[in-house]
Amino acid sequence: MRVCVTGATGRMGDAVRAGATERGWDVLPVSRTAEDARSPADLASVLADERPDALVDFTVPESSVEAVAACAEAGVPAVVGTTGFDDAETEALHEASEAVPVLHAPNFARGVATLAALVEEASETLVGYDVELTETHHRGKRDAPSGTANRLLDAVESPRAARGDDTERVHGREGEHLRGEREVGVHVRRAGDIRGEHEVLFAGNDEVLTLTHRAESRGVFAAGALDAAAWLAGREAGWYDFSEVLHDDA
Repeated sequence: MRVCVTGATGRMGDAVRAGATERGWDVLPVSRTAEDARSPADLASVLADERPDALVDFTVPESSVEAVAACAEAGVPAVVGTTGFDDAETEALHEASEAVPVLHAPNFARGVATLAALVEEASETLVGYDVELTETHHRGKRDAPSGTANRLLDAVESPRAARGDDTERVHGREGEHLRGEREVGVHVRRAGDIRGEHEVLFAGNDEVLTLTHRAESRGVFAAGALDAAAWLAGREAGWYDFSEVLHDDA
């Protein structure tokens, strides 16, 4: 397996490189800073000349969109773990998936995929319960709330929408603020080098249910992204979800 890794010197890029090397894969690193990596300006030629089986991208939205566009031109599958895309950037990724397979996930931890399923089940069952979400990441994370937090919020809201219940995401509280019936509280913390923690709390009927996931290492996310890359290689063009990778492994 040959994989191209963009953002190869970032927190996640470094973990992906290490994980791919441990698997015995050939790694083609792309970075603006590493001496042993190719420049992002050379990405198109790297993809065309080296013909990797897949690209794994953990960068920033603008760079990610450019990388996936290059994959579409070269016919290389793309696995994207970058978060914080706006609507136009998300649409650009979907457009690229018309030419090559693209798999985007805000989180590649298997436990988070399970957490999202449990949160959706709890939201469906615990009608009328208050819901609060808290997420914590390292001090350098750009987007807030995290992509994973937004995925979990979608899992909370989907069953409620199916029942015709509206929700309102309230980001933090200050001063006098009586909690409304439709509120889903969202709280973001940024500190140190925390890999990622997410907690969803349901409270009502004189009881509290808390569902929590904590990543102990970035290697968890890297392993999931590499699993996705191996799964995506050779597939037809289209938009894919990480849950499909997990279901095939089950």
